[in-house]
Amino acid sequence: MIVDVHNHYYPPRYMEELARGRSSVTVTVGDDGDPRLHYPGDYNIAVRGHRDIEYREHVLEAEGVDLQVLSLTTPGTHVEAPARAVELARLVNDEFAQAAGERRRFAAYATLPLNDPAASVRELERALGELRLPGAMLFSNVNGVPLHDERYEPLWEAADQLGAVLHIHPTNPGSVEGMRDYWLMPLVGFLFDSTLAAAGLVFAGVPRRYPRIRWVLSHLGGAIPYMAERLDRGFHAFAECRRHIDAPPSDYLRDFYFDTVSFDPRALRLAVDFAGAGHVLAGSDYPHQIGSITGMKESLAALQVSDAERAAIRGGNALELLGLAPAGA
Repeated sequence: MIVDVHNHYYPPRYMEELARGRSSVTVTVGDDGDPRLHYPGDYNIAVRGHRDIEYREHVLEAEGVDLQVLSLTTPGTHVEAPARAVELARLVNDEFAQAAGERRRFAAYATLPLNDPAASVRELERALGELRLPGAMLFSNVNGVPLHDERYEPLWEAADQLGAVLHIHPTNPGSVEGMRDYWLMPLVGFLFDSTLAAAGLVFAGVPRRYPRIRWVLSHLGGAIPYMAERLDRGFHAFAECRRHIDAPPSDYLRDFYFDTVSFDPRALRLAVDFAGAGHVLAGSDYPHQIGSITGMKESLAALQVSDAERAAIRGGNALELLGLAPAGA
């Protein structure tokens, strides 16, 4: 069984709302007929797989992917005015719940209006309660505000009470001027921002204070498995890095989960060595240009782990973490 926890979908009503113009996102259409979603610092090409759930279902069947956990991708709703962000987040989550309820190959992460922390608490509670979604996807910063900012403390408190799964996905780093050429923002900047988000949360003591939150990091956690030892050295060297935590950062980071959207078996092996096979989740980044269901499958096939560990990474870990039943069950 394959469960893909990192992939992206723009629901139809969300796309219609953007096209109507009541948004900070500008929509154009390319020569290929695919919409372009323009937002500060970047744009996305919404290919058919982003927009057509029936087509997407056929792709998954052909590729042998049993279940996808859908999520909204950049720009997210937080680029809107707060009231509009709340409206769009509710609309997206309603559509996600409908897709998951009607089609056996899909579950979904909630999206939150993160520029309104109080509304984010309400929407998280609605999404995990009324809509029965298994978790939420967060962006690594919110219009430049880091996730460890104290304004998000009520959100972490609510998520902890719910035992929520929170999957951190990168977005544009705070300063992008040096990343505009060669697609350096998604190739490099996104991974840096995931790393900053995770490190900031840990040093701020959020996982220590709220141990029931299950955190997931995209793209193998950015550079976390590679540089965790350096974060530990900071803990020992600097009093500020010990202010909110009483153990080295790696102790907390090993409790995070890491998705496999980095299709190098050697990098995957490093994540397994760091966090254990039980904390690694399959992900494809489909249908982004840089994503690949084939790359996900081939890299997991080449990963040097036991058959039982491979089966867990391919799908068993995600089913257990998210409380999902196998597709068709």
